[in-house]
Amino acid sequence: MSDQALVLIPGRIHPRVRARLAERFEVLEVADASAAEATPEQLARVRGAAVSGRFPASLIERLPKLEMIGSFGVGYDGVDVGAAAARGVIVTHTPDVLNDEVADTTIALLLNTVRQFHFAERYLREGRWEREGAFPLSFLSLKGRKVGIHGLGRIGMEIAARLAPFKVDIAYHTRRPREDVSYVYHDSLIGLAKAVDILISIVPSTPQTNGAINAEVLAALGSNGVLINVGRGTTVDDAALIAALQNGTIAAAGLDVFAAEPHVPQALIDLPNVSLLPHVASASVPTRDAMADLVADNVISWFDTGRPLTPVPETPVSPR
Repeated sequence: MSDQALVLIPGRIHPRVRARLAERFEVLEVADASAAEATPEQLARVRGAAVSGRFPASLIERLPKLEMIGSFGVGYDGVDVGAAAARGVIVTHTPDVLNDEVADTTIALLLNTVRQFHFAERYLREGRWEREGAFPLSFLSLKGRKVGIHGLGRIGMEIAARLAPFKVDIAYHTRRPREDVSYVYHDSLIGLAKAVDILISIVPSTPQTNGAINAEVLAALGSNGVLINVGRGTTVDDAALIAALQNGTIAAAGLDVFAAEPHVPQALIDLPNVSLLPHVASASVPTRDAMADLVADNVISWFDTGRPLTPVPETPVSPR
């Protein structure tokens, strides 16, 4: 029965996940993925898990009865899915429920980066409009732009749909072209960067994407170019980006994600041509509640029916 399963929660997670799982299961909470305070006897009983962050192979190895891991977020790079798959452990994530929020934030970040509305508001709040006159004209605009989307998955498609009313040209790069869109496809990231002057990255963290936006890509984007990253901070070579912004290789950048969150390089903070957000693309109460519900629903569905709702592709599903 569902109420006999012990579910492990390593570290912090949305309180709605904790509350919903506690209604159905016995819950074991530990401070972090080391699970240092848990006894071997407790870990030996764990059959499910819910996590927002790291779930390494070292923890999976200590859970002999583990059947599934519900991960909070559409990205799940904190979970060692290879180790899970080798053990036959299902991993789930929370796609779709955050698509709209992330896409909305992407457009807002793009506009803020190009038009510098954050500086304009500060100018007003400091009383400078009344003392000094009109805020300086922004050097950049969306008018006549060509936008490239690095990663045309669920969220990338929503971003593209929101860009259409701005009358910009849209192109994209993914591993394979999509047959359901008319946007121009480029078979390499460097080719996409050469063809556009705004590059929006919305890809997960993988060995192939880590460091993909490097000095060569930024140079191809050009001196009028704008980089927006709402995917993973590890996609961008920070040193190359800082240099490109300092020396005018590109015009501006808007970033919601960083390689070593919550640390943000001071050089980025100091630059006037960067708009920075603290990884808030999906951070509204309704969206985070929906993500929490999907984590809980995946765990409940697995133990009630033997089938998860949104498994990741790396962990093939066999009914319990």
